Amino acid sequence: MTDSVYTQLLDLACGAFLLAAVVVLWLRQLSSIVRVFALQGVALAAVAALLGLHEDRLGLLAVAAGIGLLRAGALPRLMLRALTTGTPHRSHPHYQEDVSETRETQPLVNVAASLLSAALLTLLAYAVSRPLVELNPTPATRALPVGLAVVLIGFFTLVTRRRALAQMVGFLLLDNGITVTAFLAASGVPLIVELGVSFDVLLAVLVLQILTTRMRAAFGGTGIDDLRELRD
Repeated sequence: MTDSVYTQLLDLACGAFLLAAVVVLWLRQLSSIVRVFALQGVALAAVAALLGLHEDRLGLLAVAAGIGLLRAGALPRLMLRALTTGTPHRSHPHYQEDVSETRETQPLVNVAASLLSAALLTLLAYAVSRPLVELNPTPATRALPVGLAVVLIGFFTLVTRRRALAQMVGFLLLDNGITVTAFLAASGVPLIVELGVSFDVLLAVLVLQILTTRMRAAFGGTGIDDLRELRD
């Protein structure tokens, strides 16, 4: 692979990675949000694979394959399952229409403001990371602002969404941003470290599935505001 082809493919993968995070803010259908997150997992795996091919590192290629299986396959599948598991029957006293349960209907920030915030956070990421890029302006380090921007967008998603699943996607976006930043800054992370982080993320999603099932059984929905009804 020539340097020019490597640079173009890396820029394309990083662009798709950032675009997926922005699209998550634009969408309201939870199933669509999860599918876009899966596409971001593909872009993340592509970044790791390109770095591995460029540097002839088989370990990094193995990490890329693991990321693809987990973040583009297993995690989205578990989240889609959590979206449909435990939905109450129409006779349930807390039953709500499906549209209110499968959509992020009342985010704290509307779509237009969310997209404007994503643009501002991306500009902030480029401004903050500029000194680091200038220290070693390689194709990988020049893409560092993308990772930082996704971290900020993921945190923004986490604090502005009210559905448990949407908040989990925000947490996973943040984790993906940290992961791609580590890849771009240090040409990847050891396999054992990535496995440890991935298992922690998998555990968090499994906990989400249990939580959403219990919330539907108790409240008929997965809005975080419903937790205010809990009493000791």
